[in-house]
Amino acid sequence: MTTPGSPDQSVRPAHLGARELSQAYAAARLSPVEVARDVLALVEEREPELNAFWVRDDPEDVLERARAAEDRWSQGRPLSPWDGVPLTLKENIPRAGVPMPSGCAGVEPVVPTVDAPITRRAHEAGLVVLGSTTMPDWGMLSSGHSSLHGRTVSPLDPAWTTGGSSAGAGVAAAAGYGPLHVGTDIGGSIRLPATWLGLAALKPSAGRVPLHAPYLGRVAGPLGRRVDDCAALMSVLSGPDPVDWTSLPTADVRWDELDGPVRGLRVGVWTRAGYGVEPDPEVTAATRAVADRLERAGAEVVEVAPWLTQDLLDGVNRFWQVRSWSELSRLSPERQAMVLPYVAKWARAGEGVGGVEVMDAYHAFGVVQARTVAAWAAAGDPDVLVSPVAPSAAYSADLPMPYPDDGRGMWHINFTMPWNMTGQPAGTVPVGATEDGRPVGVQVVGRPFDDLGVLRMMRWLEEENRGVPT
Repeated sequence: MTTPGSPDQSVRPAHLGARELSQAYAAARLSPVEVARDVLALVEEREPELNAFWVRDDPEDVLERARAAEDRWSQGRPLSPWDGVPLTLKENIPRAGVPMPSGCAGVEPVVPTVDAPITRRAHEAGLVVLGSTTMPDWGMLSSGHSSLHGRTVSPLDPAWTTGGSSAGAGVAAAAGYGPLHVGTDIGGSIRLPATWLGLAALKPSAGRVPLHAPYLGRVAGPLGRRVDDCAALMSVLSGPDPVDWTSLPTADVRWDELDGPVRGLRVGVWTRAGYGVEPDPEVTAATRAVADRLERAGAEVVEVAPWLTQDLLDGVNRFWQVRSWSELSRLSPERQAMVLPYVAKWARAGEGVGGVEVMDAYHAFGVVQARTVAAWAAAGDPDVLVSPVAPSAAYSADLPMPYPDDGRGMWHINFTMPWNMTGQPAGTVPVGATEDGRPVGVQVVGRPFDDLGVLRMMRWLEEENRGVPT
């Protein structure tokens, strides 16, 4: 029989959740060193195939961090409840002395001299950092294709995409390289890998997790195999920091209080985007099934009609193209030739775009914000909204994007992108699978700053979905 604080003996230490590890450390039933050794063994076994890491920290350094955590637990003075729990960080999150090439072979990598707030907080909490995970060129693909790293591969099936741009973070989570993983998201880069790899993940409210370089729409947040792990990591990462002038003030968020009633909640359901690519029937059905479950549990479910148009997504895409062209154009012809061809071709569409057109493209961000806020109000200010994460389940690993042709490169972010613009929290949790076994997640969007409300709904859906293949 498993006793309180005892890990499930049928699960290897690398696959245990953060809370299980914390309880086991506190009860001296498992040590951070044992866990680190098991994770390192798993990484050694699987990494030649999966390619989730850009930088794998020296195993002796990892074990030294684990020994320090073990000593603190034995003395009854852990730095946090998560002291000694393994963690990975996406390669665009600065770690002092670790090069940051942003997945691109054509650039001279930036080598930060100081840690990002995220990295600093991870160290302060005693998390055992394993290394930096991969991303595609400049983070501008929803796949694991990179001119520098080659291809990052799904541990579920190598024929399926990993998603991106937090490709390595998602793969590390799905492969069981410990429970905690940090990605970044500017239009879906946390949620897309999560839905295609069968993970739980959270794009936090804008400013909830401080960044080293704030940018419109960009956030950092957790990916994991369960909602509890996302909440645990948020308890470490959230809170203001002077480095990020957009960070939110201190808030008393009880990240461990994930139980909450469903009865009486107002839930919006949005299954028809009205722009980009409309979702496949199996994806729509998964979201509808979630809405039906919520209604049976006593929630008030209201339909949300489309509110955005194709020209707005095209404007957002055009602005990103110009931004990426500004990076590409500064490289020598020889280095430009080293950039992933799909990304280089996409970025070159920004060449020659005039100032008026750039401003029109930038204006699209504001229109998305305004129309999305208005649509939320028109739906009666729901407690949460549920929708597909992406129009399809995991697509072919051979493709750089799910719809790479005819200018449709970004058409799959139609359900995720609006919430980066409004800054509202949005997460995903697996709720089923397609006939051929590919995971399907549902997106849960919350009111402004209600990250906990999103996690509570995700946790409820996770519990409801136990036993459903994902």
